[in-house]
Amino acid sequence: MDKIDELLEINMTDTSFRMWKALKEKIPDIRYRPSSSTGKYHRRNGSVLSIYDHTYEMLICCIRLFSVFNVEIKTKKADILLFSILLHDAFKYGIDNPFSSQYTDKAHDRLAADIVNDNKSVFMRIFSEEEVNLLEQCLRYHSGRWSSDAGTAFNFTGMPAEVFFVHILDMMSTNNLLDIGEQSNGINEHPVST
Repeated sequence: MDKIDELLEINMTDTSFRMWKALKEKIPDIRYRPSSSTGKYHRRNGSVLSIYDHTYEMLICCIRLFSVFNVEIKTKKADILLFSILLHDAFKYGIDNPFSSQYTDKAHDRLAADIVNDNKSVFMRIFSEEEVNLLEQCLRYHSGRWSSDAGTAFNFTGMPAEVFFVHILDMMSTNNLLDIGEQSNGINEHPVST
């Protein structure tokens, strides 16, 4: 089992983990492609992170911050955040030719959100309609003002906090501001106190 699956098995509900394993079989396996096709972003020690490493970094930080949002592991609330991160760059190289595309698809946020929306009934086997809508929003706007569906006056006003949270994790990873260290299971061993 790879380190993302190990992390998810510990932190997701069993039902969502099974769903992830099934979805993973249907998603193009681009996890080892560069997270930045131009090499401008996602740089660590002179090289570009893979989509896998970028996603893992975001998952670890998300789990460490669960307590800030009063989120418990193995709950639907946790699952929605974890799915948001798992799927946010799953179609970063598009869907038609993800293995031969030289550059990332600038509309991958819309693509991921539309795939969730088009398959809403599948996600509603586990989640409520409201939860699926939240997942879709987290995916659609994970790039913030650079999101495909963001208008010129875009801001996060009126959106659920989770949407902004996923965006901030993505931006922090993109700009080399996250340091996950070596934590094997992703459980917040030192809760953040407020």
